[in-house]
Amino acid sequence: MTRPEGRRVSRRDVVGERYWTSSVSRVDESTVRIRGYDLEELIGGVSFSAATYLLIRGSLPTPEQTRMLDAILTAVLDYALEKPGTVAARYVMSANPNVAAGLAAAVLAVGKNTLAPEDTARFAIESFDRLQVSDRSAAEVAEEIVSEYRSSRRRIPGLGHPVFKYVDPRAQKIKEIAETLGFWGPRAAFYETLHAEFGRQTGRDWIPVNDVGMMALVLVEMGFTPDETTGVAILSTLPGVIAHLTEEQESGRPIRVIPADSVEYDPAVRDFQADKEAAGW
Repeated sequence: MTRPEGRRVSRRDVVGERYWTSSVSRVDESTVRIRGYDLEELIGGVSFSAATYLLIRGSLPTPEQTRMLDAILTAVLDYALEKPGTVAARYVMSANPNVAAGLAAAVLAVGKNTLAPEDTARFAIESFDRLQVSDRSAAEVAEEIVSEYRSSRRRIPGLGHPVFKYVDPRAQKIKEIAETLGFWGPRAAFYETLHAEFGRQTGRDWIPVNDVGMMALVLVEMGFTPDETTGVAILSTLPGVIAHLTEEQESGRPIRVIPADSVEYDPAVRDFQADKEAAGW
């Protein structure tokens, strides 16, 4: 390939297209457009929940979709100091009194063991797909899936809570609203079959579907991808984190550490010189 001296070859030169394309938003001299809509019309014209749906899914939501997403965004507002992300955020704030740093810490604590619905979403989608191609009943497929997970010592995502038994009240409320608004679909229903089968096989029928698991089921039925469900879950918890960061900053207690009486330290005392010689120095 020849090129003028000193000119770099761009991606467009190579593949005949621009390096990035985006339909999320665009800005010109006088207008900001969100998914093609003038932002000035959206300001005051739709709720934050509706605008969130528009941005993520790419189309204006129906009133029912907006109410459902609003309920989901309210379901995990806060969980006191029992949420690792909140504790991490407050520790960071005590050392670096900066809201952005605290929020970043809270977001980085989201994952497989807390707040992220994506594993449940994938499990629900894949399990239902398996049912769809099977010639067996839902009960038979559920028995097989749960047996496989148990034999391989894998945890079924979306089940269990350290406090709530039998029913997670937040999850139950989400389900009730989803049923009322028409967002309780076949994937969610089959997941309930799996949940019941898990209780039957393990004898632990007191283990509930948790709030994050229920969020995953309903968001999947609304058309959100598994990865998007975690983004929505993070968004839902940020107001609570902001409140905790403000409280931490106003407490006037800098540099929090784990209290000494909460830690058991190894009492060993080692001889550095002797060990150094023994190591061949």
